[in-house]
Amino acid sequence: VQLVESGGGLVQPGGSLKLSCEASGFTFEFNPMTWVRDLPEKGVEWVASISSKGTNTAYGDSVKGRFTISRDNEKNTLYLQMNRLQSEDTAVYYCSKGWKNTSVQLKDRGTHVTVSS
Repeated sequence: VQLVESGGGLVQPGGSLKLSCEASGFTFEFNPMTWVRDLPEKGVEWVASISSKGTNTAYGDSVKGRFTISRDNEKNTLYLQMNRLQSEDTAVYYCSKGWKNTSVQLKDRGTHVTVSS
């Protein structure tokens, strides 16, 4: 299993970013997928999950209504559209295989999102 996140950066409060996660090494279209984030001093938090065909989604309370998870099974890619970003969203974001799977290897992976003016 290989997952490569991208799309992070520095954004002002209220701004938007779209994260991507390119998957390989497994049959992407058959697996639900998840975004998690590693918050400073708080640890790993589940962000959102999506079913294998994209028909079902679920969101953590802190991002509900602001973030949208989606996927393109032809491109083996998972996305996270983040709108109305807040300083509390500053974290390293990771994708994982599975539904609400928060077990991610944090080292040398992830994409950094910093929300600051």
